[in-house]
Amino acid sequence: MTTITENEFAKLSKYIKDNYGINLKEEKKMLVIGRLHNVLAELKFKSFSEYYDYIILDKSGKAVNTLINKITTNHTYFMREKNHFIYLKEKVLPYLMKSVKDRDLRIWSAGCSSGEEAYTLAMILDEFFKEEKLWWDKKILATDISEKVLSIARTGIYNKQQVSQLPETWKRDYLRNCNEEKYEFTDKIKNEIIYRKFNLMDSVFPFKKKFHVIFCRNVMIYFDNNTKNELVRKFYNSMEDGGYLFIGHSESLNGGTMGFNYVMPSVYRKG
Repeated sequence: MTTITENEFAKLSKYIKDNYGINLKEEKKMLVIGRLHNVLAELKFKSFSEYYDYIILDKSGKAVNTLINKITTNHTYFMREKNHFIYLKEKVLPYLMKSVKDRDLRIWSAGCSSGEEAYTLAMILDEFFKEEKLWWDKKILATDISEKVLSIARTGIYNKQQVSQLPETWKRDYLRNCNEEKYEFTDKIKNEIIYRKFNLMDSVFPFKKKFHVIFCRNVMIYFDNNTKNELVRKFYNSMEDGGYLFIGHSESLNGGTMGFNYVMPSVYRKG
């Protein structure tokens, strides 16, 4: 197996942090070697220095896409941190239904991984609005830096085990059988989500309108404090007054709430 020197690891980890915010500490060195060993072998590179130069010189984006797909962890599942979805349906959506006068509801699943969170949100919205849904624009923006997980999300296809935790009514109303082991979301749900590749480290978010709800859960655990603070600042500037930010249960906002008001563990509100 190819080894990585301290200098090689420092260069590669700095590139990843500077461009994607992911903070690879020294103890992650073996993880990096393990996940990238086969990539180097396929490219016939004998060192991580060769691989680093390849990433920097490749203008197609293919090399860095492979790098990000390999080093990011995409562990997620339907109804993860269920109390967030309960709070969204029971508290947040009733408030937004009354307060969003133009009926243009904007929700962002940031770091959406393979789509489980975004599809859960789409089903909650459909169930909540019922016959009122025809009068609302409520598409969900779902973004990630990994094209690999986005391609999975766009298919809307999951195996039997993955959807086993969904309520039976949801499985009946929103899923169709592909075969004995696979289920696919109906077009009614798939069409409510817009998937885009997006880097949360971009200095400026390009959105023309602000969001009412942002879910960014179990993403900031990979960032150092400065990176996390800067991201939260950008979320704040991209959110409507009274909007809600949901983060992971193991996460918190540093130095107070940085302009957000604390609502409950891992839920914050602007203004």
